[in-house]
Amino acid sequence: QVQLEESGGGLAQAGGSLRLSCATSRRTFSAHAMGWFRQAPGKEREFVAGISWAGITSYADSAKDRFVISRDNAKNTVFMQMTSLKPEDTAAYYCAVDLEPLGPSKLEPSRAYWGQGTQVTVSS
Repeated sequence: QVQLEESGGGLAQAGGSLRLSCATSRRTFSAHAMGWFRQAPGKEREFVAGISWAGITSYADSAKDRFVISRDNAKNTVFMQMTSLKPEDTAAYYCAVDLEPLGPSKLEPSRAYWGQGTQVTVSS
């Protein structure tokens, strides 16, 4: 059974920072793209950032220049450093791992393992 354990969410003020982490239960995920999606109330889940097995990154326009995704394959963990947070970043953030190895950094939500989500709330 695949387990993705997210941490690092919480409350931040506008302009502040948070760092999300997602630890996976499988070593073989070092060959899989990993990333983050988010879902705000009443909205669809959307891609935020992804990183391929080779370290190639992709970002949604809303995350460019503010969020940085990285991974530590030795720890089977993906991170996302979020800075210059805005109230519109408020959402549940979900870690995702591509079902298949060697995929692109832009993950497809229909082919991913999912974490349970961690809430990020940004106050103005």
